[in-house]
Amino acid sequence: MRSTPPPAPRHQGGRPAAPRTRRSLQVSPDGASRLLRCGQGGRCLECGNRIEWYPRGTGPQRHPVRLHPHELPAARVPAGCRWHVSSGAAYPASDGSNWCRLPHAAVCPTRDTAPVPAELAGLRRSLAVNTRRMIDAGAFTPPPAVAQGPVAGVGVRACRPARPVVRLLYVHYLAARPVDDIQCVAQTRRRQRCTNHLLSGGALPGTWTLLPATAQSGQLALPAAIMAVYDLAGLPYAEQLRWRAQRCLQHASIPTAADLAVADWEPFDPLHHHEHVHARLPTRVRRPGPAGPTQTAVRP
Repeated sequence: MRSTPPPAPRHQGGRPAAPRTRRSLQVSPDGASRLLRCGQGGRCLECGNRIEWYPRGTGPQRHPVRLHPHELPAARVPAGCRWHVSSGAAYPASDGSNWCRLPHAAVCPTRDTAPVPAELAGLRRSLAVNTRRMIDAGAFTPPPAVAQGPVAGVGVRACRPARPVVRLLYVHYLAARPVDDIQCVAQTRRRQRCTNHLLSGGALPGTWTLLPATAQSGQLALPAAIMAVYDLAGLPYAEQLRWRAQRCLQHASIPTAADLAVADWEPFDPLHHHEHVHARLPTRVRRPGPAGPTQTAVRP
């Protein structure tokens, strides 16, 4: 007795459906994003609401951009706040459609530095209510408040910066979390994010030092301002590349391993990130011999 083969798949109209071919995902070497997915989901460290990370598609430094996870009608969003996503990268302009994306910083309920446009006030209030619900339920713990003070004065600041300034390849970056909490972004064999940290496994540590808060070209400088910087410029070149790629020692030797998250580095701007400037070093560790105030080594 011969079994009857299953009928060929057909569309609803009766037309035979084309056979499906399996295609493997590949990372385009010319693309702005090295990740296999379009956007990397996460939560804001300040308010706890959901965000999506996208690499910036324009500009000399394509650092990641935090966007609101949902599209909004373009008519409700001011022209200066409209973004669009194309080929896995974010662009700070409208693409001409009726929908657009919105940067999370424009509606983050913990930021009171800039006035919120009237069109986005309702969305900001809803995010603030969601933050309060997560805090009451114990699902989110806000970062500790930092005592405000002058940048170069005697104001007391936290001894463990929540977002430290890191000197890497002679470029200043702003980290998203404390130095000893920076996690590897590589994907493991179980398709999960690596749980190792950049300072684990006997990695070479950097040193905390005081450096002037110099501005970039075309910006106003902060007069007589110094800041605490976690300096990695003294490490070998390969070690600094590992830090910039945000990979642990194990995955640094496996360049074919895919990234499961976007690196947290953000180019440091002393004017925009002045609230993260700390004029004092963390816990000091004395070195043998004379050392100036800018050569004091401290632990992260």
